Amino acid sequence: MHLREEQEKMENECLAPLAARSGANRGREKFEDPCSVRTAFQRDRDRIIHSKSFRRLKHKTQVFIAPEGDHYRTRLTHTLEVSQVARTAARALLLNEDLAEAIALGHDLGHTPFGHAGEETLAEISPMGFKHNEQSLRVVDHLEGEGGLNLTWEVRDGILNHTGDRYPATLEGQLVKISDRIAYINHDIDDALRAKILLPEQLPQNEILRLGNTGSERLNVMVRDLIENSWQKPRIAMSEDLAGVMNRLRRFLFDHVYIGSAAKTEEQKARYIIKMLYHHWLKNLQDLPDAVREQCLRNGVERAVLDYIAGMTDRFIILVYQELFVPKPWKR
Repeated sequence: MHLREEQEKMENECLAPLAARSGANRGREKFEDPCSVRTAFQRDRDRIIHSKSFRRLKHKTQVFIAPEGDHYRTRLTHTLEVSQVARTAARALLLNEDLAEAIALGHDLGHTPFGHAGEETLAEISPMGFKHNEQSLRVVDHLEGEGGLNLTWEVRDGILNHTGDRYPATLEGQLVKISDRIAYINHDIDDALRAKILLPEQLPQNEILRLGNTGSERLNVMVRDLIENSWQKPRIAMSEDLAGVMNRLRRFLFDHVYIGSAAKTEEQKARYIIKMLYHHWLKNLQDLPDAVREQCLRNGVERAVLDYIAGMTDRFIILVYQELFVPKPWKR
């Protein structure tokens, strides 16, 4: 049986002309014999799902720091929603769904504890700077497994270029970049309404009239527009109209949720914790775990401490801070 070869044949016959073909991928940093069952992109997806970094996303902040409610998004559920949007659109556009899924599942592996507050803090205090997309690539290239996951070039390119002004080389990577924004705009509105940081009547009415009154309606309008505007074209993009609506909604979220809202009242404490631990460990290597001290010898102290903090979950970094800086009751 040659299941992988049959799947590669189906891709060649069924996918759009500009879709990525797993059988024609640009390779891995280290050569590996192909899997007999899975395509290269399916193999990458599985390696990401089984990584420790992926499991830790369930306890990393999306918007709300260490939320007590069971229904607020975490970085893991955000990732799964990005994957769902990307897979739906990829299938409709006859793109490589496995590649889109692998990029989506790996795009935030390098995100810090405490969400973007953590990312901004590390970028501020570290001389080498910090960007979560670059850290995500570092995770899959070096930090996971025994020296990295050895993913294909296409997946690594999509992970690195999923945010900011960067431009992914594949249509599947471009799709994940837009799916990320579609997902977080919709679910952050939902979480803000659940937390009563926003009331329905406070949402910008022109944009809501254009997209719909419910989260599912808004998501459906955005995804359909993305598909219809990208069909058989050499790039993935929303229509100018919907892109403008999305940008205005994003600006609204920054003004009313992401900056200065009740959801952000604990951020200064989160930033303080990261700064305290970072500077403490630079001067007190003996307080680091053995594995991190070994990384200090290989990669330098600042790089190793940065990697260690970036990989922490919200609850773990709080626990470590308490262990180091909060006095314990004396017991005889």
